[in-house]
Order: sequence, then C-alpha cells, then structure tokens
Amino acid sequence: MATPTLDTARLAGQKVGPTAVTVDARWLMAYAAALGETDPRYYDTRAPGGPVAHPLFPVCYEWPLAQALRAKTMDETVAQRGVHAFHNLVVHRAPRAGEGLRARASVVSVQTLRAGTLVVIRFSTTDRTGVAVTTTDHGSIYRGIELRGAEVAPAAPLAAATVDGAIRWQTPVEIPVQMAHVYTECARIYNPIHTDAALAQAAGLPAIILHGTATLALAVSRVVARDLDGDPSRVRGVGVRFTGMVTLPSRLTVRGRAPRPCGIAFDAVGPDGAPVLTEGCVTS
Repeated sequence: MATPTLDTARLAGQKVGPTAVTVDARWLMAYAAALGETDPRYYDTRAPGGPVAHPLFPVCYEWPLAQALRAKTMDETVAQRGVHAFHNLVVHRAPRAGEGLRARASVVSVQTLRAGTLVVIRFSTTDRTGVAVTTTDHGSIYRGIELRGAEVAPAAPLAAATVDGAIRWQTPVEIPVQMAHVYTECARIYNPIHTDAALAQAAGLPAIILHGTATLALAVSRVVARDLDGDPSRVRGVGVRFTGMVTLPSRLTVRGRAPRPCGIAFDAVGPDGAPVLTEGCVTS
C-alpha cells in the first residue's frame, strides 16, 4: 500500500470563500452553554447588542471553511491524521448577534517537520463592508504524512515548548463524559473523532477526545474570570500550542503564569500533570 502524502501542487495557493455567515443569538448562547458559562451576558437577548460572543466563538464559523479547504487539498485518509498544533486568534472586534459576516480561508504555509507535515490555514473574517472582525492562523500537523513537492512559505520551525513563568493562580475544570457531544452540537463543529468511538479508534486514538478548541475555550474562560474582571469583551487575541489530548471524562487544571511580552500567560495540564496547553497568551 502506498504511503499517503500531501502534495504541494494541491495545497499551494488554495483558498475558499468568501462565505456568508450569519451569527445568530441562538448560536452564541449555545456555544457559551456548551462551555458551562453562567455569566448572564452570554444569554441576554435584551441587551442592545444581544448576547456577548465568547472569545473563542470564531472557531464556529471557521470550521466549515476548514472542511471545504481540506476537501480540496487532501484525501480523507490524510485529513484524519491531522492534529491541532497551534492556534493564533486576533479579535479586531467581537462578532455580534444578528450580523452577517464574510469568511475566507487560505493555505499560507506548508512545511516538513520531524513528526509529519505542518499546514497553516489563515481564516480572515470581515463584516459586510469589508472591515476586519477576526483573523486566525490555525496550524495542523499531519502525523506521519510526507510532503511531496517544495515547502510553501515555511515559517520558523516550531521550537520546543518554553518553560513558562511562575504560577500565579490555578483552577480545576471538570470535563464531563458527554462534553464532546454537547460541544459538537452547540458549536456546529462536526468531526467524528470527537463523538464516534469506532472512528476515533480507526484514526489511532485511544478513545474519543475533546476538541482542542473546547479545551482552549475553557482555559480562556478562566483567564477572563481571573485576570480580566470577568469581561470577555476585553479579549483582543489568543495564542496557544496544543501539546496533549483530553479524553473523557477528565479534569483540567488551568494555570495563570507570570506575564509575558505577549500579554496574560496561561497553560493547562491534565489529571496526571501532563501538559495539554502550553505557551498560552491572552491579549487584552
């Protein structure tokens, strides 16, 4: 059987969109509910701007574009080998209930790593007039997959995780057994490795795992509560590296770390103390 590969010819310059997206209040509220949020601002349809968007909500409208781009550039057997490596989000301004957005996605970098091939997709979302709302660089490593052809705008290699500063605070987060299923439906992010045990096993996973974006959203919620006076509208950016999987049920410990130049530093570890999120940073 031939070894699956990623082809530069299929990846270079590929893009999808613009795609029209409507951010409805029901979607915003459902996403917050999936994360167990209790702040009434996430559910107040009487407020002038409607319910407040959770800082990680952009992943919801970015997911369909990721699916479309992967369908254009790789076979399903390769797509199933992808793991979320890093996530860099810039919030130019929070999306609002009832507004129409225009979302685009493009492949901006492809490079060979020891573990496989890194593909970076940039999601650029604007309002109807073209003013930026959110921009995300989403890096995925396709484990054991070789790149056929030249690299595309390779970024600096992913360095080994740095040692974060002193722990300022830590908060445990219980992850119930059904959270991946609830998050899938509320976020409208459908990936079978998070809900179908048989398909997760076929993809080489020990069991279904929690979405990386859900893990990150839970951590960001704790940063907002501890360092931003509980106000999600103050978040202007989020960056993180994903370094571990979360099976279900589980318990995370989110930790605020000593500040870094990028802003408010955080990380998260699993019940065994192994890192799950590293080099996390929230900009406000």
